[in-house]
Amino acid sequence: MEYPKIQTIFKRDANNIIIPNSYAKEEFNWLKDCKFRAEEKVDGTNIRVELHVLDDGSVLHSFEGRTAKAIIPMHLLEKLNILFPSDKLKEVFGEHIGSQITLYGEGYGYKIQSGGRYIQNDVSFILFDVRVDNWWLTREAVEQIAEALNIDVVPIIGYFNIGEACEFVANGFTSRIAQDPTLIAEGLVLKTPFNLLMRNGERIVLKVKNADFKKWKEKYGSNNIHFDHFVGGEVKITTDINQPINENYKE
Repeated sequence: MEYPKIQTIFKRDANNIIIPNSYAKEEFNWLKDCKFRAEEKVDGTNIRVELHVLDDGSVLHSFEGRTAKAIIPMHLLEKLNILFPSDKLKEVFGEHIGSQITLYGEGYGYKIQSGGRYIQNDVSFILFDVRVDNWWLTREAVEQIAEALNIDVVPIIGYFNIGEACEFVANGFTSRIAQDPTLIAEGLVLKTPFNLLMRNGERIVLKVKNADFKKWKEKYGSNNIHFDHFVGGEVKITTDINQPINENYKE
């Protein structure tokens, strides 16, 4: 199963720039003061490890990109074959007879997006979600699977409400996984503790990208966006700019 699109928190204007005081969904406005688990968003290429457990406990597996048409770079595919040997997959998942399991992660490193600043002369895979049949696993279960497979899992940066997360990302923070200690992280992915859903059945997973705030400041000026702090933890984002909503924009 393809990984669902991660929703940007805000609507966008005619320049496809975020409108940081206009939520894309009413649910986000209602949840704005809740504490989300914030995981580092890694700048790479989406990878799925598709597993099907047979009756004898053996595991058929394949490596896929975000969509069926996506092409995985050959040097990354070679690394995936090393990281996910068949005997290890059987050892970890062999008891789940008949299950369809998908490991979702990011392929990153040399010649992939920010490339060598993450890993100078190599590539790797970092896990961020696991789905077993129709169930999204908890963070604790994802960590247990990563440990059993001896692979990395995206780091938790903290627990933030939406305003806090936006301010943290807008100010820029360094990646927790990059070899280059000066690499500004792509952003955060915000998740609810129990994989809560919106009315349409989609899981509530939000993204906050440093590039979105950088683009906003380049267009409208860094002095025209404010993060106002209130007693109780609320952080309200205000601007001095009127940005008409682009009603035709789609994620």
